[in-house]
Amino acid sequence: MGEITEKYIESAALKTKELTVSMGPQHPATHGVLRLVLDLDGETVVKCTPYVGYLHRGVEKLSEDRTYLTALPLTDRLDYISSMANNVGYVVAVERLFGIDAPLRAKFIRTIVSELTRISSHIIWVATHALDIGAMTVFLYSFREREWLLDLLEMLCGARLTVSYPRIGGVRNDVSQEFLDSLYKFTEEFPKKIDDYETLIDTNRIWLKRTKGIGVISAEEAINWGLTGPMVRGSGVPYDIRKYAPYDAYDKVDFEVPIGKEGDVYDRYRCRMLELRQSNRIIKQCIEKLPKGPVMAPDAPKFTLPPKERVLMDMESLIHHFILITKGTVNAPKGEIYSACEVPKGELGFYIVSDGTGKPYRLRLRSPSFVHASVLPRLCEGSLIADVIANIGTIDIVLGECDR
Repeated sequence: MGEITEKYIESAALKTKELTVSMGPQHPATHGVLRLVLDLDGETVVKCTPYVGYLHRGVEKLSEDRTYLTALPLTDRLDYISSMANNVGYVVAVERLFGIDAPLRAKFIRTIVSELTRISSHIIWVATHALDIGAMTVFLYSFREREWLLDLLEMLCGARLTVSYPRIGGVRNDVSQEFLDSLYKFTEEFPKKIDDYETLIDTNRIWLKRTKGIGVISAEEAINWGLTGPMVRGSGVPYDIRKYAPYDAYDKVDFEVPIGKEGDVYDRYRCRMLELRQSNRIIKQCIEKLPKGPVMAPDAPKFTLPPKERVLMDMESLIHHFILITKGTVNAPKGEIYSACEVPKGELGFYIVSDGTGKPYRLRLRSPSFVHASVLPRLCEGSLIADVIANIGTIDIVLGECDR
């Protein structure tokens, strides 16, 4: 029997071969419809090939068939958990293209909502990333604060997820004192909630084993791969558009840009946790410094619908509303622009070409999730299959941005 067993083992060893498996698009840790084709040697990933393209959004081409105003809601659907930040990026790009200067009060409000979105996005990230790796309590804690944030957004603009609140030249409506008071209470209490998250996982042995030394990428490589946001800052590169090319009120508030040292999954986690504190700090400053005044630029009505009450009472406003919906802005200036902003996942860029009509002749997006998905083979090849989960989570992708 001993001789037979040895022959069997020897025979089995000879039959060992690489295995190709699909991870996703249904796998819960692939965060949407990402599909990875993995070539495995035992538990080691030999080759990783990401596939995107199951959503068929067509946001870029749809935008070219809409007016500048009616293209705005499409940006909600890109990264649907950061819709407010996407809106801000789009309206800032159109304002720069046409030389519109939004009022200072509107800029402060847009800075507030952008940072609220960053907090909302980062706490969803830490919740789902921790759940992927095996920690559940932080998931429940994070969604408690997420609900609080959504209530604040609903108080501000009546919507919770796809908000379309910013406008070209300002914002849709002013903030109420009730909203500011509730928001200030949030900024007072939120640092304690971050302490709760960190207490649960910051020094947890399992968390450290699953994140320390995993998915390491150097500063030089991160730059060469075009990484932005916490992905590049985790590798020690202090690139943040809010500092390098400030927009809205970012040049009027004081904040720091957290960076990592090792460039691994753990450093990127720490960067995002520190950014939560910085965003909270920015919001508090904006509330304290919020100036009085209008929330819409005087030359913006060429791009934005008149108030509903005026449409119902005034013939000129009714005609203006009709033309904006059917034709868009009449005699818009010609030109092109690339404008970028710092959304929670990194650099979101808009390249817009105006041919003088009321619709964008071309609109193209530089979305962080698409760029970051391309680095997955670099992070996964040579690592264990269990680390693929941590690597997918660390890049914090939303496939609505990738398949656009």
